[in-house]
Order: sequence, then C-alpha cells, then structure tokens
Amino acid sequence: MDTDARELLAELRLDHRNMAVVLDLLEDLVIQMENNKDPDFELFDEIMRYMTVYPDAVHHPKEDIVYDKLRTQRPDLADGLEHVPDEHRELARLGTLLRDEVDAVNAGAAVVRREKMIADTSAYIEHLRRHMYWEEEDLFPRIDTMLDAEPQAVDLSALEHIKDPVFELEIEAGFRRLLESLPPAA
Repeated sequence: MDTDARELLAELRLDHRNMAVVLDLLEDLVIQMENNKDPDFELFDEIMRYMTVYPDAVHHPKEDIVYDKLRTQRPDLADGLEHVPDEHRELARLGTLLRDEVDAVNAGAAVVRREKMIADTSAYIEHLRRHMYWEEEDLFPRIDTMLDAEPQAVDLSALEHIKDPVFELEIEAGFRRLLESLPPAA
C-alpha cells in the first residue's frame, strides 16, 4: 500500500507531539519517585505499554522506511544518517527494559530499587527526547528537501496497520488511565 510521503511525514511529526505529552507524564512519575512518593504504577505500566506497542512497533518502523527512501532516492542527503535504524533499536531496547521493570514492580515478583527506576526512566526520557529533537531538526528537514524536489510515495505494506491506541479516535480500553491523565487538548 503506497502512502504519500508528505502525509506520512506529517503523521510522524504529530506522533512526536503526542509522544512528548506522554513523556511529560512519565517525567511527572520520576519527580514523584525523586520526592520519595510512590508513583501510580498502573499509569506507569500503561505508558510503557503504549511506548512499546506504538512508537517502537509502528512509529519507528515508519521512520525507517522514510529514511530508507531518502537513502536510496537522495544519497546526497543521507550522508551521516546510517545510525537511524540502530538508534530505533536502542530506544526499543530501553523501553522494553523499563517496561519489564514496571511489570516486575506491579507483579510484586521483584524489588526494583527506586534509584534504578529513577535512573532508567530518566535515561529513557532523555534519550527519546534527544532522538525526537534530532529527527525534527535534522532528519525530517532532509526528507522535506527530498520531497520538495520530487514528491514520493512510500510502501507501508510490510508494516502492520495499527492505529495509535491512545491518540486515535478509537481508544483502546487498556489505555484508559493514560488517556485520563493527558492534559486537555489546546
């Protein structure tokens, strides 16, 4: 299934705005832990499930496809971007690690030191924010340059078609707490 690359890029930018809102919530949980308060671990779980089932499994693979299009169509614009797929894999690894820690706390099966949760969560937030900023400031403008010169279509048929389970119209029941924690839309 071919999709207009400009539409896909607009969708990726919207995903970044949505992910930033979710990271703000995650940051609030870190602040609670730093103040020796117990965070809402059910919300923590929903946030990390969301981050691993949508950004890691859908958003980043779409970016990889657009990056690959840039690399093949305009190698002159892709210089120095070889790390993009590895960066996405590292973000997924960090997200899965954090999700496993939250699952362990919620299951009562393991004790995860507060300091480790704070450090791992803070590192995840910082890594993802830095990555999204870099994409917005460097990768996406390169893709815009390619699309300004010649409109492109991208084939997304290899990807599973999954809507954003929190920000799309059909909200999944498993993310109700996360949805209720989001600030009102401006």
